[in-house]
Formats: sequence, structure tokens, C-alpha cells
Amino acid sequence: MALLASLLFPACARSGIGGLPPARYLDPHAIVRPKTPNTALAAPAGFAPKPDIETPLYHVPPATLFADLRTMAAGEKRTYPQAVFPGHLQADYVVRSAVFNFPDLVTAQVLAGPGKTSAWLVLWSRSVYGRSDFGVNRQRVRAWLAALATTVAHTK
Repeated sequence: MALLASLLFPACARSGIGGLPPARYLDPHAIVRPKTPNTALAAPAGFAPKPDIETPLYHVPPATLFADLRTMAAGEKRTYPQAVFPGHLQADYVVRSAVFNFPDLVTAQVLAGPGKTSAWLVLWSRSVYGRSDFGVNRQRVRAWLAALATTVAHTK
């Protein structure tokens, strides 16, 4: 199936981060949402652009949340680290679909919360190909937030 998809979508012929341009740091406030329904954004209440899912305030230092996020993502199936920007507490991932090997991109950014012992999280998951994702990006963001909540609970 992936071979057939690769005839139309070249990045499907590659594995991991292959076939995609290198990730660059992305200011999370500069995210431009496309008109297509194939993205999902999780961010704190009041964030611009408006998130689909609101993230909580995590009661851990930003560096701890970033480390927990990276540990959690490393355990996700078909998820490959594309770039890490430690000075910005941002990491980019490529997540491949099981059947057709379609690549989706996930940018995760930790923002400092009030004081030095809390942090916010921004997750932006989006499809590389297609107009609709059948809710896959939203499901992924929800699953990552649930998995992270379990991980962060063990760091307190």
C-alpha cells in the first residue's frame, strides 16, 4: 500500500523523517492555520491562534515538562524526532501512518508559566498531504496530552 501511495506522494516512499524538508524553529504565535481541516492545535486558553484543545498549566519547571514531553514522544509508535531546539524548548516530530506511510508533522513547544515552577504546552499536529485527516491529528494531540499527563504525574 505504501508503495502505491509513494507514486503520488513522494515522502511516502521514505521512512522516518526522510523525504521531508528540514524543520526550522517555529514561533508558536506565528502559526498560520490552513483552511483545510487537517490540523489540530492544543494550547493554553487565550492563545492566538485559537486552539482546538486547551492545555492545562503544568506544575513543573519548563525544562522538566520539555524532558517529559520528549520521553513520552520517544515511546509513540511510528514517531521520529525531526529537530530539537533546546534553547526554545521546542521539538519537531514526523509521525507516519501505519498503512500508507503518510507523514504528519508535530511541533511541540513548552512555554514558561507563572513563576519558574510551571509551564504551558503548545502542540500543533498537521498533515503533509491531503485536505482531510479524518480527525487523526486531533486524536493524536489528545493521546499525546493524555500520555504526557501520566508522565508528568510521575515527576512531581
